[in-house]
Amino acid sequence: MTAGRPPFIIDYELVKKLAHIQCTMEEIANFLGCSIKTLEKNKEFIGVYKKEIEGGRMSLRRKQWKAVDEGNITMLVWLGKQYLKQKDQVDSNVAITSVKPFSDMYGNKEARKKAKARVKP
Repeated sequence: MTAGRPPFIIDYELVKKLAHIQCTMEEIANFLGCSIKTLEKNKEFIGVYKKEIEGGRMSLRRKQWKAVDEGNITMLVWLGKQYLKQKDQVDSNVAITSVKPFSDMYGNKEARKKAKARVKP
């Protein structure tokens, strides 16, 4: 009779599918019903996980480039920002059409005095 918990059986085909769509180790552990530590201790899991994560990234990148080749302008702009460090140009110039002096904002001296009195600490 052996002591201890029986080894956890990992479905590697399922791990491949989940890793390919970029699931985290935490998500896979939750899905399989085990802890992250159980997965991290398993060398075969780590190898399969790393290989499929990279395979999924390459597949996604391939589909993005295909979308660009097919004329998807939005994807073209996004890839330019990611790989070429391009960015949107924002015009921060503000046009001021007219400026009224503070003293002209109030029609008479009495109104100016009241406004100043409200501002005093």
